Amino acid sequence: MRRRDVLLSGLAATAAAALPRTAASADVDIGNAAASAGVTFGSAFDYPALDVRAYGDLLRRQARIFTTDWSMKFGPLRPKGPEADFTGADRIIAFAEEARIPVRGHTLIWNEYNPEWLVRLSRERRAYWLERHIDEVTGRYAGRIHSWDVVNEPFWPDHGVKGGYRLGPWYDALGPAYVTTAYRAAARADPGAKLVLNEAFTESADRLGLMVRAGLLKLVDEIRAAGLRLDAVGLQGHIVRDRPFDPVGWRRFLAELAARDVEIWITELDVDDRIFPGDAAERDARVAETYRAVLDTALDEPKVTTFITWQLADGYSHYRDRYGPDVRPLPFDRDLKPKPAAEAMVAAFRAKAGRSSQPRP
Repeated sequence: MRRRDVLLSGLAATAAAALPRTAASADVDIGNAAASAGVTFGSAFDYPALDVRAYGDLLRRQARIFTTDWSMKFGPLRPKGPEADFTGADRIIAFAEEARIPVRGHTLIWNEYNPEWLVRLSRERRAYWLERHIDEVTGRYAGRIHSWDVVNEPFWPDHGVKGGYRLGPWYDALGPAYVTTAYRAAARADPGAKLVLNEAFTESADRLGLMVRAGLLKLVDEIRAAGLRLDAVGLQGHIVRDRPFDPVGWRRFLAELAARDVEIWITELDVDDRIFPGDAAERDARVAETYRAVLDTALDEPKVTTFITWQLADGYSHYRDRYGPDVRPLPFDRDLKPKPAAEAMVAAFRAKAGRSSQPRP
């Protein structure tokens, strides 16, 4: 192994030794710690941030950028037919604007969770709706959105499609060209926003992770070869059971992405605590170690500029819908109190800031 690989493989152990095993301090400020390292920290959010004042306050204190969770996806915007209902999206964008926090639109085009009326359309009509949807949504919020996840999760190799693409109404209508069609439409409709390609699974070195890494690199090249703008690649960062974090391979992948001159954003970071045995305190400590390892690895790459957790507190995690209310994957608990994961993130950012401030030899 190369020297850097040896160092990366020891990140988790180093983090474990450095992290506290007690409750985190109540005055944790992840956003400021990230800013000190020259990067941006944020969180996904949606209507609970508006309806639960304490949670909204926590998000405003900690986050320096927001990502919409579900209210701006195709299905929630057009659940029953072509006419869009922007009520929920308007509310959450207004919340972000009132807080003066930049907001990312997630997501314009995704081959999952689309309404039946769209799936039943002919291929020609679905191709029409891909561009019309992008035009309408980005046009409505043009100038108010920091960045768009134009295409989300384009790959799912188990579908057996050449290139490893994910099947769905958009792929079925246009084949792989749906991706470049989407970027062309988004650039036309909202030229001031950053355009992002968002994908999951790259954090692990299993078959899925390795295939998605290769596919994603190739797709970035194809978007660029088509003369289209791609400002950033988002890597989700859901660390889950049976897909352990691979610091050495992931660091190499980050370098390959960086060589393509795109920003790299970690866009949906969380750690499924069911990976680990033990009581809540023991799992919290292991979750914190994992956060530290992910951040240390990513912060080693200068092109990584943004870290976003998928919601901020356990009570609002998407894992609750699958596994019940006792999940603990996020930096703050159900009572909105910071956990060891929050301090692990602060420690990683401060360590990066310390390294950056040291004079070069």
